[in-house]
Amino acid sequence: MSISTGVTRVLVLADAPVLRRGLVGMIDETAGLQVVGAPGEPRRALVLAESARPDAVVVELGSGRSATLTAVRDLRRRFPRTAVVAVATSEDPAVVNEALAAGIRGYLLMNTSATLLGWAVLAARAGRTVVDPQIRRVEAGTAVPVARELTPAVPLTRRESDVLDELVQGQSNRRIGENLFISEDTVKSHVKAILRKLGARDRAHAVSMVLSARNGCTCGSHDLTAAPVEV
Repeated sequence: MSISTGVTRVLVLADAPVLRRGLVGMIDETAGLQVVGAPGEPRRALVLAESARPDAVVVELGSGRSATLTAVRDLRRRFPRTAVVAVATSEDPAVVNEALAAGIRGYLLMNTSATLLGWAVLAARAGRTVVDPQIRRVEAGTAVPVARELTPAVPLTRRESDVLDELVQGQSNRRIGENLFISEDTVKSHVKAILRKLGARDRAHAVSMVLSARNGCTCGSHDLTAAPVEV
């Protein structure tokens, strides 16, 4: 399988064949993400990760939660830079906390969208934690901060905001130009201005900053591990 430079390699770990196919489809249709394997059993994940060397792993966290979390812990010990995002059935704060303690950095519910899944993978790769906005409480007695928008010191123009929205959806410069009816060179100029105003190192960093703001994340800055991306 040929993987383009800058593409985030994703391993999908899900027992249910229907869910596995659905996750594979959602990931492959998201710009910048590509599935490199989809084992059906948790014990195969480590073996496949050894050969595929994914940047991120998306796991099903359902009835076989114990075995899946064991596999996640093994993956994190062997590949500490690999980001793990869970698609789960439970909104129980105890389950969410157990998942985060195991090394999962993105916790989404089963009815998540391809866009949110892509956001979570990028944010997890940037070292940040994302919890599905449908989950109101992640710790007993602690409310999830209300989602807010990122407000840079130097405000973005309306067109720059439009371009940033497209970036968050994982669109390429060419697709952004087509969607906004502007040239690719103009898109590049807007992207450079956005990065400067946000103080972001690259597109992935800018997206993770937006996601952190929208999800009320208070985590500190982390070094990005994303491959070089188009600017």
